[in-house]
Amino acid sequence: MEHILNLEQVKKYYGGSTGNITKAVDGISMYIDKGEFAAIMGASGSGKTTLLNCISTIDTVTSGHIFVNNQDITEMKEQDFADFRRENLGFIFQDFNLLDTLTIEENISLSLIINKKNPEMIKKKVQDISDKLGISDILSKFPYEVSGGQKQRCACARALINEPKLILADEPTGALDSKSSRLLLETMENINQKLQATILMVTHDPFTASFCNRILFLEDGRIFNEIW
Repeated sequence: MEHILNLEQVKKYYGGSTGNITKAVDGISMYIDKGEFAAIMGASGSGKTTLLNCISTIDTVTSGHIFVNNQDITEMKEQDFADFRRENLGFIFQDFNLLDTLTIEENISLSLIINKKNPEMIKKKVQDISDKLGISDILSKFPYEVSGGQKQRCACARALINEPKLILADEPTGALDSKSSRLLLETMENINQKLQATILMVTHDPFTASFCNRILFLEDGRIFNEIW
């Protein structure tokens, strides 16, 4: 099986020589296979969000290596991070991160528009992905006109539109009620199975993690167990 993500002894420490050092990520080695739907689960302060930030190039590691699609992102220059994220990663955030001044369609297609892709191609891709996620009837609406679950499915569409190698989801159900949470998780499960999207999700919630194929448990910056 092809590893889309591979971590080798990754460490992320905070603090300097004059103060206490916090070992947020303490020597983690792990991998995510192509087409996998995996969760990193742990309590608040366990290091899971820091780990996700390092994988997404939002933060840099203290030591170790992170490979995404066989590319060592720990050796990349900072000016190359934006292009790398755009070409390889999709993001699903807890608070949606949609722009209220843009329609649902414009939110989904924004990255393609910025990259000056062909307008006809953009329209077709948006229509295809919104049909799959059941939001084609709200494309002309604005985020404040739709439900939380619809916003999050819009966020899923935006994450998928560039056909990323890896989708990173940070507590995606954190701002949703139980019904919307289930709908979102079923949607993520569906795009994993039918579109072969590779998803790595961070969560503290056992119900959310139950939708994944594999769960890695994090405590004090280390993986101490996993369930298949």
